[in-house]
Amino acid sequence: MTKNILIKSVVSEKAELLSENRGHYTFVVNSTANKIQVRNAIEARYGVTVDSVNTMNMPSKSKNRSTKSGIVRGRIAGFKKAIVTLIEGDTIDLYNEY
Repeated sequence: MTKNILIKSVVSEKAELLSENRGHYTFVVNSTANKIQVRNAIEARYGVTVDSVNTMNMPSKSKNRSTKSGIVRGRIAGFKKAIVTLIEGDTIDLYNEY
């Protein structure tokens, strides 16, 4: 059940600063998952204790790209993002996960 909830971890500059300075880790999660399910999935997969979970629904965006044949218009699908705060002293190593 935890495989269906956690889709991937977010590796960006802002997410790295949050994880290094504050102990917040960012994940893309299933759009139907609630905070309790996200907490249980993180604790089961990484063996850490979660202090709090903040979720947000990111809206879809329209994108344009110029090519030889003209302008290509498309959309990027929306997704749900969760920012997980761990208790003091716990860390998640996202780079050596697999």
